[in-house]
Amino acid sequence: MRQWRSRWFEEREKLSAAEEQQVTEKALMVLIKGILSDRPRPGTTKSFTVEQVVQIVAIACEECEKSDRPVSHWTPSELADEAIKRGIVEKISPVVWGVF
Repeated sequence: MRQWRSRWFEEREKLSAAEEQQVTEKALMVLIKGILSDRPRPGTTKSFTVEQVVQIVAIACEECEKSDRPVSHWTPSELADEAIKRGIVEKISPVVWGVF
C-alpha cells in the first residue's frame, strides 16, 4: 500500500496541474492509469518460448523408459537433461522445473 501512496504523492503536481487545466475526464484517467500501472520488474526475461515449454511438459508426460532413462519417474534433473539431449533447449536449470 505504501508503494501506491508514494507514487500518488510523487505525481501530485502533475495531477494538480491537470485539474487546474481542466483536462477532459478521459485525459485525467489516462494520467491516473499511467501513475498506477505496473512498473518494470527486476529479474531475467523469459528464457523459453511457449513451444519449448509445451515440449518439455510433453516429455514429463512420457514414461521415462521410452527415453532410456533408468529411473521410475521424472526428476527435475532428468527432465532438464532430456530437454537438452533432445535439442529443445541449449541449457536449463533443473531448479526451474522443481517448482511445478
